[in-house]
This record gives sequence, structure tokens and C-alpha cells, in this order.
Amino acid sequence: MRMKLISSPLSFWIGLRYLAAKRRNHFISFISASSMVGMTLGVAVLILVLSVMNGFDRELRERILGMVPHAVIYERGGIQNWQSLAAEIEQMPGVAGVAPLTRLQGMLAYGGRVQGAMITGIEPDAEKQVSILPNHINSGDLDDLQAGSYKVFLGDLLARQLNVAKGDKVTLLLPEATMSPAGVLPRIKRLEVAGTFSVGAELDSSLAIIHLSDAAKLGRLPAQAESVRIKFDNLFSASQRVWDIINKLDGSYSASDWTRTHGNLFQAIKMEKTMIGLLLLIIVAVAAFNIISTLVMAVTDKQADIAILRTMGARPSTIMKIFMVQGLAIGVIGVSLGTVLGILAALGISDLVAAIERLFGMQVLSADVYFISYLPSQLLWKDVAIISSASLLLSFLATLYPSWRAAKVQPAEALRYE
Repeated sequence: MRMKLISSPLSFWIGLRYLAAKRRNHFISFISASSMVGMTLGVAVLILVLSVMNGFDRELRERILGMVPHAVIYERGGIQNWQSLAAEIEQMPGVAGVAPLTRLQGMLAYGGRVQGAMITGIEPDAEKQVSILPNHINSGDLDDLQAGSYKVFLGDLLARQLNVAKGDKVTLLLPEATMSPAGVLPRIKRLEVAGTFSVGAELDSSLAIIHLSDAAKLGRLPAQAESVRIKFDNLFSASQRVWDIINKLDGSYSASDWTRTHGNLFQAIKMEKTMIGLLLLIIVAVAAFNIISTLVMAVTDKQADIAILRTMGARPSTIMKIFMVQGLAIGVIGVSLGTVLGILAALGISDLVAAIERLFGMQVLSADVYFISYLPSQLLWKDVAIISSASLLLSFLATLYPSWRAAKVQPAEALRYE
């Protein structure tokens, strides 16, 4: 009959009471609190850091790859009739939009300042189908880019480096030399600044946009466009789909895709996320080891209690459950607090960093160095679930050995010196 008093619910309540009770050995209480705090901080930091890495990954996809072509198709000597080629490509599966593209490398000069730039010729109406540029115009109207106007839109950082504003005229120097009676001279053209754009990325410091027709004339291109850029429904399929398109087209075309130009950046972020996640998981593992230390000392401290319970008829499995409950309680409380703190931090880190930047007049991320100029964050509930589950699993595993040790305590030996 006495054994029926010792049940799983009773093991649960005894385990919780051991956790909350004041111990004669304050060092055990300190280790227990340290385990809980370590688990909380480990889970919170892990959720926060992974959310920031997710934010960088999102910004790479939406901003950088929103401006950079998913894929580009070239033809030697340029594309004579890009409209018919675009119409043919748009009919193929997975294609979201097609637009012409001509790129030149040059230098822009104004007031004694010189900056290198990628001069990109676009067709404004077609560009809206493949790029986020029309949504990030700071000043001016993209429709002001007309054939023969020789107007240019500059990235915000590039405009600041040159100290120009809308209406100013900058000098474009192209590397191709021109023969003249005075000798070999670089090709020079005056361009009027029609406005600026800002996508919050490194492109703001190196990109200048002009009309497609003007770019063809400046580059002395015999065709309408140098190439066509393609936007796919799924950018991760770009590498395979662009070659499928090449195989279906009639003509001697070649192609390139974003994985060749920016794929290394995407892979770097993905690898960093994985490695940082594993490194930060070590913090949680250390907290789990502290749970082992806590329970080992608790078993030593409670040997008399264990012996009394055993003499009352408690089974070894009951004793084991008591200390498993005590250890799991530490883990559950730590993981719960850490999850809440991590979620709140992940949701508010971008606004917090922006507020600190405004308060101290500093910039944490400079677009001159990084590919974006602010700290992004994207909370994924999948990551929260994985982190919480892994932390609880580590907490559970940490309770097994000390609980097994408690179940092996012999009542006669424990009570011999009591």
C-alpha cells in the first residue's frame, strides 16, 4: 500500500520542491541559477543572431538581386531587335520579366572629384518588370530618361561622393580612346543629373543609370542593346533555366546568371549562418553541463532523503524521475525565458540600432563597406522551434546521468552516518 503513494505526479511535485527549496549548500543554488541564466542567454542570443543572418539573406535576395539581373543573355555584337527576343523569352516557363541592358565602365567627374561607375543603359518601361529601381527613386522621375536626353540617375552615395544634385552636369569619361589632331584623348560626354536612387546597398556607390539608346551611342554599339536581362519567378532556378532558354533560342547566344556575380556572397552568408549557429549552440551546451553539475551536487546533498524514500518503498525509477523533473525544470524555465527574450530582441533590433545611430550620429553598417547600410532582422518561427527543441533535448540529456546516479543510492549506505 505504501508504494501506491509514490507515483509519477508525486515525483513531479517532489522534483519541483527540490528546485524551489532553500538549500543548506548555497553553492548548489548558485550553480542552478547559473545554469538557468546560461540557458536563457544562450537561447536568446541564438535566436537573435540567426534572425539577423536571415535578415542579411533576405536583403541579399530582395535588394541586391532586385537590382542585379537574375540572368543575362548576350549576343556577339549586341542584340539588334531586343523586343522580339524578349517576347520569345517571356513565353518560357518561370520567366517573370525581360528587359534590355547595356553596360559601360567609366568615370564620372564633377568639381574636381572623380569616381568610377558602372554606366547602365535601360529602357524605363521595361525596367519596371525586372528591377526594384523604380520603387527606390529619391528624386526625379525615371520617365525623364528619354532617348537623346543624356540624363543620368546616380546612386545616392555616388551623388554624395561627387557632391552633385538634380540638375547638375557631370562629365563622363569612357576608357576607349579617340584619335584627334591633339593626339589620343579619352571619350568625354556631359550628362545631366536627373535624380538619385537608394537601394541601401553597395550599388548606391557605383551605379549610374542612363537611357538604353544613349548608352548604345556612347558605347558605339551597332545594335539596340548589348544584352537582355531576365527575372525569374524563382531566382534559385536561374542557373539552370537560363541555359534551358539558350538551348531553345535560335542564334549564337551566351549567358550568365547571378550565381557567378553574387553567388559567393549568398553562399558566404549561408555558411556563416550555419557556423555561427553551431558556435552559439555551444553556449546552450555549457548551460546543459551546468545542469549536470547542479544535479550531481543535489543528489549528494539529498542522499538521506533518497534513502528515506527508498525505505518507504520508492522504486529506483521514481527517484530517477524526481531528479529528471528538477533538471528539466531548470531547462524549461531557461529555454522559455530565452525564447521570449530572443523573439523580442529579434523583432526590435533593427529599430534599436537605428535609434542608437540617430542618437550618437554614427553608422553601424556603412554601405561603403557592407552591401547594405542598416542592420536587418527576419524572425523565422522554424528557427525558433529548432532552437527551443534542441535546447530542451540537451537539457533532458543532461538529467540522465545524475538521475541514474540517484537511483543507484543504497539506503543502508546513505543512512549509516545519519
